[in-house]
Amino acid sequence: MRHINIQKIIYHIRHRYLTLNNVVMLVAFVIAAGWVWASLGAMQRNYGLQKDIDFKKRQLQLTQLQRDNLSLQKSYYQTTEYQELAARDVLGLVRPGERALVLPPNSAAAIKADATTPTTAAVQTNSSNIEQWVNFLFGGYSKSISGGK
Repeated sequence: MRHINIQKIIYHIRHRYLTLNNVVMLVAFVIAAGWVWASLGAMQRNYGLQKDIDFKKRQLQLTQLQRDNLSLQKSYYQTTEYQELAARDVLGLVRPGERALVLPPNSAAAIKADATTPTTAAVQTNSSNIEQWVNFLFGGYSKSISGGK
């Protein structure tokens, strides 16, 4: 009995699903899937290659800008203006009629005083949240609006 049921199932599968139309459709689907897979692979490869080309173009552009900058620096260093400034700086030379002001280095007390003075960013005022919002919105006029505390 069991053998007959298996034969019926095989007969149904063979005559219902393994027809020529179904086999042709399956082959067409496999070919289409392979074509799509290969197209996606080619697109991914092209994307990677385009990324490399763009990176190399940016590097080339950066190198050209650096080269142009160096050529401008070279031409500036060859000018008499730079040579005069360099000679004045290195040798301490001055033009006729100019006076050079030479300052002594800062003393330890002056350096210490600079280090201990607070910066303007560190100064905070104790104002309420409302006053801070009014300062923000109206440009710091909260004290004149609130009566000048």
